Amino acid sequence: MLKGIEVLTHSSIRISKGKVIYIDPFNVDKEYNDADIILITHSHYDHYSDKDINKVKKEDTIFIVPEDVKEKLLNRNVLNDNIIAVHPERNNKVNILGLNIEVIPAYNINKKFHLKESGWVGYIITINNIRYYIAGDTDITEENKNIKCDVALVPVGGIYTMTYVEAAKLVNIIKPKIAIPIHYGNIVGTIEDASKFIKLLDKDIKGTILIK
Repeated sequence: MLKGIEVLTHSSIRISKGKVIYIDPFNVDKEYNDADIILITHSHYDHYSDKDINKVKKEDTIFIVPEDVKEKLLNRNVLNDNIIAVHPERNNKVNILGLNIEVIPAYNINKKFHLKESGWVGYIITINNIRYYIAGDTDITEENKNIKCDVALVPVGGIYTMTYVEAAKLVNIIKPKIAIPIHYGNIVGTIEDASKFIKLLDKDIKGTILIK
């Protein structure tokens, strides 16, 4: 299930399973320029980065982004036909290049960094019948408590998102086979948060650290 799955840093994820998919490329360390699809969860600089998008995109890359990010891409001369704008309540399912992608609300419930009304998102990407949930910057919400997935990539760094304790609580509710901590080690959170998160998981859930 994890073959071809990389967490490059922070919440920057690369999936290479037939198609090459990037989610929130940030602090990318080399020129890949191989992205078939780039997904952005929201417009904060550590998730939407023009500099890093330029390192992974190619001429025909498809972008799947929240509505406020579409305008940023158009201003950077990305073709309108290559952008799919999504919203949790309006356009929340995408079928592209043989992949099914579901849009999940991502927001704070006890802080104001990520407001529900912003329309920011997480994603479930189904590849070969395996469901990968990339949570985005979120707390535990009524929506994500009902997610069904095989692999969950969830933020654990706290302050702007769930703490490692909250992230483990969510994972133990939704019960994926594998849980991967993200959103730590760069701007907020530490490798200790990731390790503590894994120790709090139910015994039938495999916790795996992918940030090197």
